[in-house]
Amino acid sequence: MAAPSILGLYGFAGSTFIVASNLAGWWGNDTSAQYLFPFAAFFGGMAQFLAGMWAYRARDGLATAMHGTWGAFWLGYGLLNLLVVVGAITVPTGAFVALGYWFIALAAITWAGAAAAWYESMALTAVLTLLAAGCTIAAIGYTTDGSWAITTAGWLFMCSAIAAWYVATALMLQSVRGEAVLPVGKRDTAGGSAPGLIQYRAGEPGIRHGQ
Repeated sequence: MAAPSILGLYGFAGSTFIVASNLAGWWGNDTSAQYLFPFAAFFGGMAQFLAGMWAYRARDGLATAMHGTWGAFWLGYGLLNLLVVVGAITVPTGAFVALGYWFIALAAITWAGAAAAWYESMALTAVLTLLAAGCTIAAIGYTTDGSWAITTAGWLFMCSAIAAWYVATALMLQSVRGEAVLPVGKRDTAGGSAPGLIQYRAGEPGIRHGQ
């Protein structure tokens, strides 16, 4: 099977870029929810959640946790915005405490993922650290109605999206070439697996731990 994190990280990078640019104030108005929900739910949610399930098949616990968690979040975030668009719910004026608590839960899980990623690669650690920091600031912003915090979180999410795009591109190039092309600060914890191998070629037997 191909390395699931190629799809997972691209799905995360794309959806996070769109939402983060909106939070940072690059674009958007009162009708932005109708443009956010389909992209977040399908490109970020469905693609990344599927990648998380395939990462489970690849026996990669870190990728399973992060892609599964964030894929589920993007599905929920897309549904939330859809409910706003159809008028089923109204976004509170001022502090949005419920959404702030979403980010508290995400921050706790993502900080744990960032700690685990330290044993995987430096680039992945950067992706998750920036993401966890953004969640922490977003939680503060939504629970206290701090516009500065939401804008800051948007910039942190943007940096995480760029880093995720880099890691996904590095994995994709590595899968095609069969050896590392872009450096990601990889740590050798695979127990003697072949350098540069992140997936088996077609027809090769066995199941490799990780990606």
